[in-house]
Amino acid sequence: MQREDPLERLERIEAEKKANGGLKTTMIIMIVVAVALAAALAYVMVTKNNLVEQLNEEKVDLTAQIEALQTDFETLSSDYDAINLQLDSSREEIAQLIDRVKKTEATNRAKIRQYEKELGTLRTIMRGYIVQIDSLNTLNAKLTQEAASARREARASQARNRELTEQVESLSERVNVGSILKARGFRMEAFNSSDKVTDKYNRVVRMLVSLSLVENELAQRGPVRIYVRVFDPNGNLLQDGKGTTFTFGEETLEATASREVDYQGNEVELGIYINNIPSFVKGIYTVKAYTEQSELGSTELMLR
Repeated sequence: MQREDPLERLERIEAEKKANGGLKTTMIIMIVVAVALAAALAYVMVTKNNLVEQLNEEKVDLTAQIEALQTDFETLSSDYDAINLQLDSSREEIAQLIDRVKKTEATNRAKIRQYEKELGTLRTIMRGYIVQIDSLNTLNAKLTQEAASARREARASQARNRELTEQVESLSERVNVGSILKARGFRMEAFNSSDKVTDKYNRVVRMLVSLSLVENELAQRGPVRIYVRVFDPNGNLLQDGKGTTFTFGEETLEATASREVDYQGNEVELGIYINNIPSFVKGIYTVKAYTEQSELGSTELMLR
């Protein structure tokens, strides 16, 4: 058997040591990389869970705010049927908003932000109701006081009242035409279930009729009800199920919707929502607006 050269043996042993050392280094590097990846994955999972938890908390808080507003609306009432009808409509919108929030995933940030904006709008509407109710109550008290004072004056001087009455009647005839309310800025828009403007007939869930009562110093101050009649492309009157009617001239007409506002002679912007319509069709919709004294105007909307 041939003996191995001592130098060759030393070189072979040194080469084996280097090979084993390289393998160990590679294994150590792989272990370090594996640990780093595991740590990174754990960090991502923890961060994600924290974010989801935070979003869920925001959703719970938003739901609580809307439910608090719902409670506030339940305690709000007035002596006016028209305002009570508007309050009922707003209560329905709040209930629908709560239902939509509960059904929406907290991670859907776009929807949650949209609901937060709707909450802000409903809060603004409620403040408007409070101001309107206070204004009407104040006006009613003032009118009651004025009526009592007028009756006392009438009893004190019937002759003077008859003369004043004749003068008032004469003046009333002259200002009657000038006292009729007029409007401008007619606009009708359609909204989808996301409360965005749309012209697609199969996406429409409600409409909004907007207009402005123009300034008129001769017009009577106080509550005035605006009626709208919306006709579909086939000429059929849309009805929201409330059965609203009004007298125009000597004729009783059905209205699609109505709204009462406090008119004090200054310009008033207002909007009337058309809700509870089962479905819409393609074509041109026409709206006409009225008070019981005059026709205010009309406009059209094309749905594709």
